[in-house]
Amino acid sequence: MYEQDQRIVMTLDAGGTNFVFSAMQGGCEILAPIRLHAVADDLKGCLDVLVDGFTQVRRAVVGDPAAISFAFPGPADYRNGIIGDLPNFPAFRGGVALGPYLSRQFGLPVFINNDGNLYAYGEALSGMLPEINRMLEASGSPRRYANLIGITLGTGFGAGVVVDGRLLTGDNGCGGDVWLMRNAKYPELMAEESVSIRAVRRVYAERSGEDASALSPRDIFDIAEGVRPGDREAAVRSFEELGEVAGDAIVRALDIVDGLVVFGGGISGAARYIMPGMIREMRRSVGTFSGASFPCLQAEVYDLSDPGGLRAFLEEKDRMVKIPGSDEEVHYACHKKTGVAHSRLGASRAIALGAYAYALSQLDGGADAAVKA
Repeated sequence: MYEQDQRIVMTLDAGGTNFVFSAMQGGCEILAPIRLHAVADDLKGCLDVLVDGFTQVRRAVVGDPAAISFAFPGPADYRNGIIGDLPNFPAFRGGVALGPYLSRQFGLPVFINNDGNLYAYGEALSGMLPEINRMLEASGSPRRYANLIGITLGTGFGAGVVVDGRLLTGDNGCGGDVWLMRNAKYPELMAEESVSIRAVRRVYAERSGEDASALSPRDIFDIAEGVRPGDREAAVRSFEELGEVAGDAIVRALDIVDGLVVFGGGISGAARYIMPGMIREMRRSVGTFSGASFPCLQAEVYDLSDPGGLRAFLEEKDRMVKIPGSDEEVHYACHKKTGVAHSRLGASRAIALGAYAYALSQLDGGADAAVKA
């Protein structure tokens, strides 16, 4: 969407260990990333690192930046640029006006959002959504999609929602908070307890009887692949269960949003083991007291990361119907369908593109930024 735009936006990937600074122009990174150690427990030290990083970026780019835009962990009042009580950044306890502070330091507008929102926005503008629409056009289908749910699977269970090209943030900045949905397997717990790095370790330990505290998700994936010693069945099941609980939450979101779904993040590399449980859950049936059965989603669900599933999705099953009392025909969109895909952009790239596009959309008047929940 902004591939030809010459405005420069300074960006930040705010990890718990490192802050990685860069800049984007025309939808491309124009600077080798600058890595600085993150200071989590001292506010002045943290702010000094942020100012140092963005100062280095500003000196390195050719031209004057138009804005600063990045994802930062919540809870936060993103609209006003205030970061709240972060468990991993004790320096921010009590609320810190980070956006206004950086704006004063650099004389630029500053836009902060959460990674789930910016991930979804990047995929909607430059990733999965336009890619699928191009495929539909090439196949001769008149159908186009405008809505997307972007899911991030990693330390936690994140999401963002884009409706008609607009990022849904909500009146309280809580749009897309799937992590707090009810857990399908443990109804008294939140979904994130089964959709996270800690969940993969827990399920593997429960099913294998082994101590998994020192294992990373990659270690457990390697066990599932058979290239590392361990309980292969338990490893496969740890990712499958994550997919099932994530799939249940996605169903609840799709019943409102009605669009496509893309997922990425650190755990998504195990997509081959996550996707079966996710798709199975999204295709389950629900019933009534009278014994009737209905699909939990009105739309038929396709695995768009599977070549066969993608071909079936692109096949148009709509038909023409006659207007009563006339020979004239009109298009009948009788085939409701949705699809789920593993991100090709990758979460980091999608988040960076989302941060870039979000800043430019706001500078242009916010026409495609926030839809109230």
